[in-house]
Order: sequence, then C-alpha cells, then structure tokens
Amino acid sequence: MNIHFTPDDSLFQLAVVLVAGIVGGELVGRIGLPKVTGWIFTGILLRSFETQHDAFTGLTSGAVAGFDRFMDFVLGYIAFTVGAALHFASLRNAGKRLGFLLLGEALITPTIVVLAMYFVGGWIDPENMTIRVCLILAAIAIAGAPGTTVLVVQEARAKGILTRTLIAAVALIDMVAVGVFTFVVSYLTQDAGDVVSWHSSWPTALISVAREFGVAFLVGTSCSMIALGLTRTIVGPAFLGPTMVAVILGAWGAATGFGASSILACTFAGIVVSNVRHDTVRSTEAYLHSIGGVLFAAFYTLAGMKLDFALVMNAAGLVVLFFLARFLGKYGGAFAAMSIADVPKRVRNYLGLALVPHGGVAVGLIIIVQSVPHLSDVAATVTTVGLAALAINQLLGPSGARFALERAGEKDKDFPRLLDFLDEHHISVNITGTTKDEIIRSLASQLYSTNITPALPQDEFVQKVLEREQLETTFLSKGLMIPHAELEEGTNITGILGISSKGLNIGAPDGPVHAVLLLATPKADRKRHLEVLAAIATAITRNINFREQLYHARSAAHAYDVLHAEKAEDINYFLEDAMARVRDSGEQN
Repeated sequence: MNIHFTPDDSLFQLAVVLVAGIVGGELVGRIGLPKVTGWIFTGILLRSFETQHDAFTGLTSGAVAGFDRFMDFVLGYIAFTVGAALHFASLRNAGKRLGFLLLGEALITPTIVVLAMYFVGGWIDPENMTIRVCLILAAIAIAGAPGTTVLVVQEARAKGILTRTLIAAVALIDMVAVGVFTFVVSYLTQDAGDVVSWHSSWPTALISVAREFGVAFLVGTSCSMIALGLTRTIVGPAFLGPTMVAVILGAWGAATGFGASSILACTFAGIVVSNVRHDTVRSTEAYLHSIGGVLFAAFYTLAGMKLDFALVMNAAGLVVLFFLARFLGKYGGAFAAMSIADVPKRVRNYLGLALVPHGGVAVGLIIIVQSVPHLSDVAATVTTVGLAALAINQLLGPSGARFALERAGEKDKDFPRLLDFLDEHHISVNITGTTKDEIIRSLASQLYSTNITPALPQDEFVQKVLEREQLETTFLSKGLMIPHAELEEGTNITGILGISSKGLNIGAPDGPVHAVLLLATPKADRKRHLEVLAAIATAITRNINFREQLYHARSAAHAYDVLHAEKAEDINYFLEDAMARVRDSGEQN
C-alpha cells in the first residue's frame, strides 16, 4: 500500500510555522536576545529555503499569503492593546513629554531622512532617488513597531518612566506616521505625478488626513461603544474578553470596508474602551494571555517569511543609508524632545534607541504605495529600500530596545514592590494650599481622577480622612505628613503623594511640610499600610539625600525616579524578596 504525503492543509502549514518559530525563539533567547528576533529570523530562514520546504510542508509564498487574515487579527489585537495603554487619567503627568516627542517624530525624523536620502541617496542612485521617493520614505520612517515593542517590554519585565513613555508613545507615533503618509501621498497623487502647486495641493491633502482619521475614529468608537453597551445590559462578565475580540474583528473589517486605516480603527477602539471602562481592557488581555505566545510566535514567524533579505543586496547603499538616517532621526528627535521636557537623564539618553524597531504599520504603508497607480514610478524603489531596511530593523531593533530598557535600569522591575501604587500619575509636584483640609481635598480629587481609586465615594473618603486627622494629627518630622483613612471594602492600598519644594505652612510643629502622602487603606491590606508608613518615615527622617531629592523633584517623573531607583530598594523593596527573607529567617529559627 502506497501512502503519498501531500500536506496542502493550511492548519498543517501553520503548525510547521509555529513549531519552527517556537524553536527559533527559544534558541535565540538562550543567547540573551529577545525571542521576537528569533521568530523573525526563523521566518527569514524558512523563506530562504522555500524550495526545500515546499517539498514537504507546502509553504509557498501563496500559502503564506493565505494567513493574512490571521495576521490582520493579531495586528488588530496589538493596535487595540497599545491604544488601551492611552488611558488619559494615567498619563496626566506624561502629557508634556509625549507632546514634545510627537512633535519631534513629525518634524525631526522625516527631515533627517529626506535630507539624507535626497542628497546622499541622490548621489548614490540619482536615477531612482527622486524627491517623491524621499518624501514617501520619510513618512514611512516615522512608523514604529507597537507589537515588537510590547513584546520586548513584557519579556524584559520592564517597568518605569521610560517604559511608560515608550508604550504610550508607540501608538501615537503610528498615528503620526499614518497622518504624514496620507498627507504626502495625497499631495503627490493629485495631478498624476506631475509637479503641482503647493498652495493648491495642501488643503486637499489635509482633507485626506482628516477623512482617514475621522472614519477610523467613527468606526473604532462605534464598535467599542456597541460592545460596551452589550456588556452593561446583556453580556455577562465571563464574556467580556470574547466581546472585545469581536470589537477588534469588527473595527478592522469595517475600516477596511470604508477604505480607512484598520490599524487606526483598532487603536481608537482600544482608547475608547480604556477610557470609558478601563477594567474591560484587563479582561481582554487576561482572556488572550493564555494563547498570546501562540499568536505572537506564529505572527512574527510569518512576518519574517514576508521579508526577503535578497532585497538588501539589490540596493545595499540606499538600504544602509535609510536605516542610519531613520536611526539618527529617531534618536535625535527623542533626545531633543526629552531634553526640552526635562525628564530623568536615563530616559532622555535611551528612549530614542527603544523607538528604533520598525514593524507592521510600515509594511502596510509600503503595500499602499504599491497599490496607488499614480505612484507606480516610485513603488519599486520604495518597496526595495523600505522592506530591506525593515528586515534589518526587525532583527536589530528588538535587541536595541531591550538594551535601552536595561541601560535605563528598568529591566526586571515589573515585580510587586512596596510602593507600586505610587506610580507617576499618583504623584503631584508643586502642590499648594493654606490649610490641611484644603490640601487633603485637593489630593483626594487628584487621586479619584486616576484609574485606581478607593472603593468609596470621594466625599465619604475625604470625611473619613478629616475625622482621623481631628483625632490625631499625622504630621511627622522633617516635613512629612501622612493623612489616611481605613476602608471597609477593597483589597489593595492606594494613595497619592503631593510634593512642595517651597514648603507648606499648615501648622506642622517643626516647620513647613514638603511631602503629603494621602493613603486609602482597606482593612484587608492593613499590614502593607504599616510597612509603607514605616518605610517612608524611615527614609524621610534618616536619609537626608533621599529626602532632599524627593522634596526638590522637578516633576512627577523625577519623584518616581527617586522612589523606584535601585538605591531605594531597601525602602521600596520587592515584596517577593521580603517574603523570602521572612521564610529564611523562620527556617533559621
């Protein structure tokens, strides 16, 4: 009996891709590189040996294209998740640096790319490197890689100001990239590629950008609001995750149908869900977390199979030039923006390197160039240079991002610490007030504007704090005050830290108050409350360097840096380490 094995089933092909990607990721991970680099590299190898694999697996280029719907869903999920990171209340203290960063991305990165590609690239290949090609490549250069960035952050267990800025920025940067690209393409295609008047063209180009964003916003908002309405009326908590998956699918498909950016639509959907009902985002992430490894390993291996490294040799000089120009633009733009925003030095020095990864949005923009008839004269050059540089970026970018997180001191910090509730948006500098009551009410208002609030109405919480303050003052020595209230409900302590470098004259026995830590403590977390009081009081009263740095922090980011620095780990210690010390002490006794 003869058995002829002809695997043409797409599920078998996906299984081969998944297993190969998992093995490649694990092998690369063992040498200290991000697994996403291994997945992409495995995909490139599979494409390189396509002929040999086709005899057994059926992995032809057409077969890989058959997984486009799967890749669309994963890309939509990534866009939704990154959009969900834009919880506006949580970014209260990050607005200034994000604004400057987006300005740098919109101006500095494309300017450097245009100048480098037009003058240097024009010298290398004067026939193909026209101003039209340079403008399109400059717009594509702005795009980042949200999926790759999120994976690197998760794998590095990173946490801190740089990480928070990075995650919030990648979604906004891709929005800037789509906007600039839409403007450039609209401007270049208005007169079939002929030279047109700038004054007559830019209004039409701006209208195209407005339409792109407007349609995407309406689609994403509509899908998310319909889903949230269902979760409030019909859908139970067990199906919050599946409902949000439907939002991703619906937003992507509807945007495609209207001819708008599906990535933008899913990003807007994530933003709306996060800001209307933040807990739903967590349900979605928890629902897909168990299969996240499957989704990403297959996605990035397939993405690697779409990248042809042979393209690098066809235009090696232009590819290297574009890669370097984009790197300089990203680093220079981020460095300038963070310098103006006055962030901690380690964030300023390494944010640009963390922004280097280039991913799915860039591929999508290149595909659009290929499909626009009026850009047929530049499509080949844009595709060759863009995809080849993208292949290099996909391999080097993740390692660069991970290196940046490590050098910034944020790698392996995403573990529970005593003062985790004092993240950046739970810190306020330059607080003012003339009485204890006024300051407590002001800080309570700020606390209730965040996404983590006490399980008690604001007025009742303030009343509890004031009653506790009347019974016994919470003024401590060295300018510290810790007003607090104990709550019947809830599981975790929360609070907000207010800092005044000038000092507040509100009746403290030993002079002005410089730090007010307002705490809301559920009875279930009473033990941690006592540990927080002891740690803060000890640090403020006994460590003059810590006290001076905290009291004179220029921003919430600088204050966070003081509280969460490595040298503060004896105060803001890792809870797992503390439990391990207790266990060891018990065993010795």
